[in-house]
Amino acid sequence: MTTYSRTDVSIFGRWWWTVDRWTLAALAVITGIGIILIMAASPPVAERIGLDGFYFVRRQFVFLPIVLVLLVGVSLLNPTGVRRLAVTGFIISLALTAATLVVGAEIKGATRWINIGGFSLQPSEFVKPCFAVVAAWMFSRWRVAGDIPGHLVAIGLYVLVVGLLLSQPDVGMTILVSVVWGVQFFLAGLPMLLVAGIGLLFAAGGVGAYFTFDHVRGRIDRFLDPAGGEAYQVARSLEAVINGGLFGRGPGEGEVKAVLPDAHADFIFAVAAEEFGLVTSLLIVFLFAFVVLRGFSRVFKDSDLFVQLAVAGLLVQFGLQALINMASTINLMPTKGMTLPFISYGGSSMAALALGMGMVLALTRDRPAGGGPLL
Repeated sequence: MTTYSRTDVSIFGRWWWTVDRWTLAALAVITGIGIILIMAASPPVAERIGLDGFYFVRRQFVFLPIVLVLLVGVSLLNPTGVRRLAVTGFIISLALTAATLVVGAEIKGATRWINIGGFSLQPSEFVKPCFAVVAAWMFSRWRVAGDIPGHLVAIGLYVLVVGLLLSQPDVGMTILVSVVWGVQFFLAGLPMLLVAGIGLLFAAGGVGAYFTFDHVRGRIDRFLDPAGGEAYQVARSLEAVINGGLFGRGPGEGEVKAVLPDAHADFIFAVAAEEFGLVTSLLIVFLFAFVVLRGFSRVFKDSDLFVQLAVAGLLVQFGLQALINMASTINLMPTKGMTLPFISYGGSSMAALALGMGMVLALTRDRPAGGGPLL
């Protein structure tokens, strides 16, 4: 039980009574489910590659306090503070993303990671939330202030971000960033003719990616022809979902984690389905939907266009990433190599998601007219 009263004027007192506690609680439950699933899924993966069984579990517990501090700390900010943080984070993460092309480690044919202080960091994960806020700022300046051609700046930054992502290459993240940017541009008042033009451009880009990148072509071909013998992970994932039934086989009783290389990361939803069943799987889906829909219900009561566009972009990013992960697990779409937010293993992903959702919590805080949060 909180000790803060409504008359408490301290930073944390005002934060507690203005932040969306329902969203905060839903994120906490999602993270708690993630802890349970990491403990269930990661030991066989670690042992299979010659590591201690609890290697990934220990590392995840190291990340969790950092994630919590980042989430709460960012949620203390006001819209101006969020914008400043996003601009700073965007510049730094973009520079580090460019650096990966020169000094980054190549893993599975992609150079997306850079070693900093003994930890492997994926800077492009932090580009996603920061770019969403920076683009929202530019679009709002274009529509409200009209003092700068913000839409042209946003287009230029988008081209720069996509160029770096495709150089790694990371087509999945390019698609995610493109959808978020397109939604924000549309909400800012993009003419319908340009909407159609951008839609055709995105479609052409998808076709081009198929013929340009071998791994993209391979994933799409395996999705279209699952009997081809190469869709091993998806096939085992579907078996796990079927074997889980309504209530699952029980904690620790699943078999898919013993054969899937990415059972603790990209395919952790399959572990949840096998060991805890359809009921728990639907609970996870409900929690993600709740966070997204509640965020939209709160932000569209706000009159600030920047806040509306920034939160809309961050929520679309959060929800779409969860949807892509779960849909690819059950073969509703080609695999994209994306983590399930706050559930899959991965320090860079969790920290970037904490940054993004901390911004959402900050921007959707109750702000009385003429007042607002302290920071």
